[in-house]
Parts: sequence; structure tokens; C-alpha cells
Amino acid sequence: MLDAVVVGAGPNGLTAAVELARRGFSVAVFEARDTIGGGARTAELTLPGFRHDPCSAAHPLGINSPAFRTLPLDRYGLEWLHPELPMAHPFTDGTAAVLSRSVGETAASFGPRDAGAYRRLVAPFLPHWDTLARDFMSLPLTALPRDPVTLARFGLVGLPPSTWLMRRFSDERAKTLFAGLVAHVMAPLTGLATGAIGLVFALAAHARGWPVARGGSQSISDALAAYLKDLGGTVHTDYEVKRLDDLPPARAYVFDTSPTALARIAGFGRYYEGYRYGPGVFKVDYALDGPVPWTAEEPRSAGTVQIGADTGEIGTALRAASREGRAPDRPFLITVQPSVADPTRAPAGRHVFWAYGHVPSGWTGDLTDAIERQLERFAPGFRDRVLARATAGPPELAAHNANYVGGDIASGAVSGLQTLLRPRLSLFPYSTPHPAVFICSSATPPGPGVHGMSGHNAAKAVWKRLRQT
Repeated sequence: MLDAVVVGAGPNGLTAAVELARRGFSVAVFEARDTIGGGARTAELTLPGFRHDPCSAAHPLGINSPAFRTLPLDRYGLEWLHPELPMAHPFTDGTAAVLSRSVGETAASFGPRDAGAYRRLVAPFLPHWDTLARDFMSLPLTALPRDPVTLARFGLVGLPPSTWLMRRFSDERAKTLFAGLVAHVMAPLTGLATGAIGLVFALAAHARGWPVARGGSQSISDALAAYLKDLGGTVHTDYEVKRLDDLPPARAYVFDTSPTALARIAGFGRYYEGYRYGPGVFKVDYALDGPVPWTAEEPRSAGTVQIGADTGEIGTALRAASREGRAPDRPFLITVQPSVADPTRAPAGRHVFWAYGHVPSGWTGDLTDAIERQLERFAPGFRDRVLARATAGPPELAAHNANYVGGDIASGAVSGLQTLLRPRLSLFPYSTPHPAVFICSSATPPGPGVHGMSGHNAAKAVWKRLRQT
């Protein structure tokens, strides 16, 4: 009998398996797809030699992850590559605000009226970032806070809606960039704890940047799997689990799946009935014959570029997808250009690039034209650079990764109390009605992102049970 079986070989499932194997437990991982990775995969989606990341590409939470930072993943091929700028946000007048590694450079891009306000916002937290990240990403408390004072201060600033926090700024440049940071998790700007979301992304950039993984996001998953195998664990692909009886006997079962899938497989009935999924995304991967022709200079050297003219446009796009059930006319876009930092992603002189916009859950339309019209506003001539494109709406994304229910890449709405307490209102979110069954996906705290912390936190609950039994 195995000590633990993990279902799903995404970053959280692999991290949970590694954490258990490091402590001497026997572990096997079962993945339904023919490749591991979940939201951290790489494939030639368009043309030979163009290596695209079907989901995540830039990794501010990955390089800052307390879980990943304790693992020797560099020995297994993981190398972080940094663009000159972590992120840029262009405006229609041909200028841009930036999120730089330097607080001063970031503040200066907002203009003189908001430079001081930004410095004062991040100053209390940046010196304590490593401890704060560990405490914040361990909530609910899977470990006692190392710095409860800083965590409490962060909560006072971050728990209110982001619109409250943005009142600190006078001009639209700082407000727009910050609104874009919040929109990375597809949350309405007025939601609970959205200020914390934006602030975490900003602090992560100043602490260690927003890098890409050399060769593609697949290298993160491959490094975790290689380390797991060296620890004695095993990984099985092309193994779809439809019920618990499909798995070998084990003392614990850990699911890197959606709550919906777990309830179906484990026979939990309506246990997760109240869990809500958020809007989906429509994503386009591009093979380009040259760099994106941004009008502003700063986006040309940025790994990530946010596209939204102002807070009003961003807010309208989010409301359309999440509340009004329609695709926005001018979608807010998150774009990543990995080959700015990693030339191995494309043939010499060519580039890979992706962009996605928010759409209603399960939406079956085509947002390609709206996405490219938005890009042309800030990068005239973009369409002329396109060699090939691969599109994926909510149905295709859900088929690629079953955790993306309705195309929701956050694996659950990041709104209301579900922002903090997911998948149920519980202080023990990784436990289930069955004492030997646990959940470790992005549907559990700290939520979406390639950081492995949901798997890390769930593994703590698992090994406590294994030691007791």
C-alpha cells in the first residue's frame, strides 16, 4: 500500500507529491493527459520551432514561491530568465507606466503627483517581503505567522476593495496600472481583498521580478517531476481517474482537480455545490516575424504588457464578462512576450507572443478580432507581423485542462468570501468529508497561479494524518 496517491500532475499536485516524498512517504502521481504540467506546459501550437505556453508564461508568484524556493529545482533544469522590465502598461498617447524591479523607476513612471504615494504604499512591506509572502500564502493558518504585525498591517491595506486603495493616487496612470494588476485574477475591481491582489503582484516584481522559465513553463513541471522521481516517487500519465476504485490502495488520496471533479470521483454528492466558477478567457498564441511594434518604448523590453486604456475601460470589460454575460467590445488584455527574455522560444529573429481577454463562462464565440483591434491601438501594424495564430476559447481551455471549468483559468471565482475561503467556508480547506481524501488544486488557498503553495499547504495536512495513522 502506498502512503499517498496524487491525482493530477499540475504544479500543485507535483509540489504536494514532492513535499510528501521528501518526508519519506511513498507517493505515486496519476495524470489523465499524456504530458504532465497542468497550467505549466509548453508546446509548438503554431509553427515548428515556436514554443508556446498554452496557459501561464510569466511567473511572479513562481520565483517568489516559499515552496519552490526550498526545492532544488535549478538542479533539475529550471532557470528563471528576466526581461529588462517585469511589466509595462501603455496608454493611447504613446507613453507607458511600468512595474520595474526598482521602486523608484516605477514611481517615476506614474508622474510627480503619485510617485510619493506609491513609495509610501510599498515601503512598509517590501523589506519584510519573504516573511509576508510566506504568511500570506499560508492562509488559512497552516503555519503560525512569522510576522503577525506586518501581516495584520497588510490586511488593513489589502482587504478592502482595490478601488479604495486606488484613492491614494491622483492621476489615471497609477490607477490604471494597479487596476490591471487586480484584473490578472479576473476579479471585479470592487471585490473583497482585491487591493491585496494588486499589491502582492507589485511587491513580487520589486522583490524578484516577473520572469519566464527558460525553454517554457513546462520546465517548471519537468523539474518538479524529476526531483520527485529522485525521491522515489512515480508519475503515471494517460491515466484518467473516474472513481476512487481506479486508484491503487493508499493511506491518503490528494486531488489536484476542481471541486466538481473531486465530488464526482469521490462520491461527495453536493458537498461543493456552493463553489462558484468565474468568467472564462479567450486566448490567442501568436508566431510573429518580429517583435510586437509597440508605440511606447517601455513595452518593447517588458515580459508582460497590460492592455487597457484606463480604469473605466478595464472595469467595463470585467463587468461585461463576469456580470453581464457578454464579451466586451474592448477587452482588457494580459499579454506576455517570452522571447523578449528567452530567444530559445522561437527561430532567430522571430518571436512568440500571447494575449487573452475575459469572456463569460463557457462562451463559444471568437474574440480574435476584438483582441487584435485592441493590440493595434497600442501597436499599430501588429497584424502585419503575424505568421500564425492558435486560438483557444473556454471550451478548448477546459478540454486542455479539466480544472478550467467554463474556461476559468483561476479554477474558481476570485470574488466575495471565496477570495479568501475556498473551496468552502472552512478553516481546513484541504480536507474533505472523507478523512483520507484531500484537495490541493488552485481551488484552495492561496488560489490561482503557478506557485505550488496550494500543494505545499495541503501536503502539511496529509502528512499530519499519515503520522497519526
